Order: sequence, then structure tokens, then C-alpha cells
Amino acid sequence: MVGIRPVQVIAVTGGKGGVGKTNTAVNVGICLAEMGKKVVLLDADLGLANVDILLGIKPRSTIEQVINGECTLREVLVDGPGGIKIVPAASGTQSMADMQAAEQAGLIHAFNDISDELDILVIDTAAGISQHVIAFTRAAQEVMIVVTNEPTSLTDAFALIKVLNKNYGVHRFQVLANMARTPQEGHEVFTKLSNASDRFLDAALVYLGAIPWDDYLRKSVQRQKAVCDIYPRSPSALAYRAVAQKIKGWPTPASARGHLEFFMDRLVQGVR
Repeated sequence: MVGIRPVQVIAVTGGKGGVGKTNTAVNVGICLAEMGKKVVLLDADLGLANVDILLGIKPRSTIEQVINGECTLREVLVDGPGGIKIVPAASGTQSMADMQAAEQAGLIHAFNDISDELDILVIDTAAGISQHVIAFTRAAQEVMIVVTNEPTSLTDAFALIKVLNKNYGVHRFQVLANMARTPQEGHEVFTKLSNASDRFLDAALVYLGAIPWDDYLRKSVQRQKAVCDIYPRSPSALAYRAVAQKIKGWPTPASARGHLEFFMDRLVQGVR
């Protein structure tokens, strides 16, 4: 069976824009690759590409060309820092919801074609609660919610969790507090979200940790580099590494749900 090798699929999301989803996806991916995992990072903001801009990469082709059958996924993959591979998105690309059945089947096959070279697929979703965000998150095995200590971030994160839980049966969420001024603030952010979830939802929230407010992270963004790559001993890089260490300890998917084919099939079903 094609795609039988188990692959961990992690969707990095958060509802509100500007909370640090892309930085999280990139840096956690780099740390996992440094720990020996084969990591592919999929830029799933199919309207506004973010990963290539953050890393100063200029891809020759994007996932749009794969969808259109113009090239293979292997030809689109870009080498990123730390040994990660990147599937770039395109600004203003065709909506996956507009894909025909043959194109959707082609996309499933394209990802199956690289499954033997892959341990972890990290998905950087778009902001908001669009059809695409829901499709990617509900198809993934693990949903990482990036949240900051701001009312709008907490409200939007809870709204996303509520939709995924009540409408799509997603019951487990990994919560990462970002831009925390202190470790205590990170725990407080998680507690606020967890208390609301306990009151109104049938969902289990797991605290992944906190990424501290770090001027080195701001500098890395200005330089279009990953903080774990150019400032590996900075507070944020050390925190991303601690998160990656936790993820590395997650059990390897053993069921059909761990097959990349299963993820891609659920994804295209979700956007139809």
C-alpha cells in the first residue's frame, strides 16, 4: 500500500493573525529536523504565502503547479534551514475548494510519493476560521494552538477550538503560549483557555509550553532567518527546542490515521 509509512501530521494554527504561527511552524520544524526527524513544512496559507517570505526564500514553483499537474511535489520541495524541506504556497493561488476530483486525487498521490522520506509534516495554516483552516486542522493528527495573552487572541483561539470540537469532533489540542513575558504568564494564558474549554466544550487541552518575548526573534524576522538557525542560544530558540523535544516524544501513529494518504484524503474531502 502506498503511503503505509506512519507520518505525524501537526497543524499549527491559532485563529487570530499575528500570534506567531509561522515562526512557530518554522522553528519547531527546524528543531525536530536537528533531532534527526525528516520534516516537511507545508505553507498552507494558499492565498498569502508566508514561510518563504519569513525565510527569504524565492521558490521557482509552488504547490499551485503541483495542483495543476505542471510538476511533481519533489520538484517543488525547497531546502530550508536545519535540514527541513518546504512546500511553498503561492500568493493568490487557486483555492483547493475549486479543485476538480482529478486534481484532488493528483495532490493525494503527490504527497504519497514523498511519504517514504518523511517523519513529520508540519502545516502552517492561514489565520482565521476559513474552510481551508478547518480542513487542514481537522485532517491532522495533532492541532497546535498558538495563543498570546491578548483578549482577541484568546477569544479567536477559543472560537477555533469550539468549531473544531463541536462541529468536527476534534477533542485534543496542544496549546503553545507565545510572546510570554514570564513563564507564569504562559501558564496563565493556558489556564484562561483551558477553563473556558472545561466549562463549555468536550475537549482536552494540553500545555506545550511558552515561547518568551525575545528581541532576538524580532531581529531574526528582520533578517528573514529562523531564530533557531541564527541565534540558537537565544531564549526563544531554547524554548522552541523544548517544545520540539516534547513533540519528539509523542507516540508514532500506528493506525491508518497515521498514513499520509489518510490525511490527504480527509483534507480534500474537507474542502469539497
